[in-house]
Amino acid sequence: MSKLLLIRITCPSRRVAEDIADAALEGRLAACANLEGPVTSSYRWKGVIEQSFEFILWLKAPEANWAKIDDMVQRLHPYDVPAIVAMPLTHVSSAYEAWAIENTES
Repeated sequence: MSKLLLIRITCPSRRVAEDIADAALEGRLAACANLEGPVTSSYRWKGVIEQSFEFILWLKAPEANWAKIDDMVQRLHPYDVPAIVAMPLTHVSSAYEAWAIENTES
């Protein structure tokens, strides 16, 4: 099993996603960031079903950096409850994993 996570964060704008990506990369918390969108999101907020356009930020990062990434997103994200979820990467090429770990070590 890999030591890497694929972290998915929904953001209200491209700018917010880019700012979080930049902070993760500059802080060496993540090795790579990808941005998709806009996408349409539907969700319940304060008892009302809402729809909005959002951008999806994907970060590839070591599992050991999860808490720091979660803290950083909580500080930078404008939502009261940002959607930040992580999936363990069970199959990763050894060269990519080595590159990712090398680029996230301080």
